[in-house]
Amino acid sequence: MFVYADNAATTSVSKTALEAMLPYLTQNYGNPSSLYSFGQKAAEALQSARETVAGCINADPREILFTSGGSEADNQAIVSAAKLGARKGRKHLISTRFEHHAVLHTLAKLEKEGFEVTLLDPHADGVIRLEDVEAAIRPDTALVTVMFANNEIGTVQPIAEIGALCRSRGVPFHTDAVQAAGHMPIDVKAMNIDMLSMSGHKFHAPKGVGVLYARRGMVLTNLIEGGAQERGKRAGTENVAGIVALAAALKESCEHMEENTARILPMRDKLFAELAKIPHSKINGSLAHHVPGTVNMCFEGIEGESLLLLLDDNGICASSGSACTSGSLDPSHVLLSIGLPHEVAHGSLRLSIGEYNTMEEIDHIIETVPKVVAYLRGMSPVWDELQKGQRQHLI
Repeated sequence: MFVYADNAATTSVSKTALEAMLPYLTQNYGNPSSLYSFGQKAAEALQSARETVAGCINADPREILFTSGGSEADNQAIVSAAKLGARKGRKHLISTRFEHHAVLHTLAKLEKEGFEVTLLDPHADGVIRLEDVEAAIRPDTALVTVMFANNEIGTVQPIAEIGALCRSRGVPFHTDAVQAAGHMPIDVKAMNIDMLSMSGHKFHAPKGVGVLYARRGMVLTNLIEGGAQERGKRAGTENVAGIVALAAALKESCEHMEENTARILPMRDKLFAELAKIPHSKINGSLAHHVPGTVNMCFEGIEGESLLLLLDDNGICASSGSACTSGSLDPSHVLLSIGLPHEVAHGSLRLSIGEYNTMEEIDHIIETVPKVVAYLRGMSPVWDELQKGQRQHLI
């Protein structure tokens, strides 16, 4: 049996998204910047997609910019707020230690340019506390950026509360909503979000297309210079087919969010309940504040990379962390940030399921993972030392 359980890394393109985009690859392929009617058909499709995306998050269509994905949107949002803040004498930025590297690396780059960065520690449950954000805000704070849902452990942050705090203090607030868009309700007005990033391939649109929501009045810094596309804030001929697909996929995901969640939760909860029976295992992240489909666990005495390879041999696609760092042998920075020791963090497994998965596939995972863990532990000198009492169990 083949089981795709890595939907947090990427998803398949839905039938709805594919059917929406095909005409703009084969028939209506005009350049939306062209003045003739053939090009204007593409421009109309672009505007329609902008209105659809805006409607899904309660934004104004003029506040929607299309990008190449979540990473570009994160970069532009953070750099824009930093540059704007610097012009006002504000060069302090606040974020968290378990953000996606698109955020962390951008902040590190800005540090080298003279900005000061405060990274908040998530608590052991993988949730940022509002009082920690409040304590970190200073008169020279130019931006608070906190992810909506963590890409590895699936914990959801108090976004509306952070947004309200930042609005009351006059500090711009950005959230990386790549793992939340299409899976959780988002209302940028009610949540006081000034900028928000999303990526189409996380909710059944193609790879290579994303969105930056920027509230009216937010001054954006260009990352790409050239033409006047996207109101002059993102040069380059728009990926019309991809954008149309993103809008169709997001609309479908939002319209079916309740039924999709109702389908996914029993599968996720069964995974948690059964895999937690494996001795010396640990569930990572609060289940009270969690996206529907992500399961993250650690198994003591094994290496996550070996676990993934053996699961692959059994037809199961999974992850030991974010896809952007899956080639690294270092333990997940997310797991280290919530206080897990290196020895435990090395043995992590992320399973992320979606509405296309079935309970039969879940049963296959439940049957396979304990066998693979037992097999790896049987070959592990670390596990042998743990069993003999020469080392102390950490889980």
